[in-house]
Amino acid sequence: MFSFLRSVKERDPAARSYLQIILFYPGVKAIFWYRIAHFLYKIKLKLLAECIMYFVRMVHGIEIHPAANIGKRLFIDHGMGVVIGETAVIGDDCTMYHGATLGGTGKEHCKRHPTVGNNVMIGAGAKVLGNISIGDNAKIGANAVVTRDVPAGATVVGTTGRIIIRD
Repeated sequence: MFSFLRSVKERDPAARSYLQIILFYPGVKAIFWYRIAHFLYKIKLKLLAECIMYFVRMVHGIEIHPAANIGKRLFIDHGMGVVIGETAVIGDDCTMYHGATLGGTGKEHCKRHPTVGNNVMIGAGAKVLGNISIGDNAKIGANAVVTRDVPAGATVVGTTGRIIIRD
């Protein structure tokens, strides 16, 4: 838990103390409750897990399906309107800003949501949709709409989600 709080403090210049992060960061609270709900979901207490995440959505405006697989130290900054779908997979040390979505397109039936690598930044309002992969260290710009795979180290911007920088 301490490494998570330390990572939030390092990534957010407005964070003054660990107590402030624990008390006032809705993304931190949402991830805390997600961890409990995910455990319950895995042991087949799915309705209870979904109830917990429903209340998180009502209180904090952050919607995370309890079946999603989220790595270590995900930081959801500001959080309002963030959506993480049921089959989404998120690697370690990622950052998501308000209004970002890891959603489906409605065309897939099994794995419907994105797989996000490690150390990925997803900007405010970005929509990452479908069974696609986002490579490690990629950056998705604010309000980008991404429906195709993104290679590691790439930066994607625009409503058609085109790559502008590639390592």
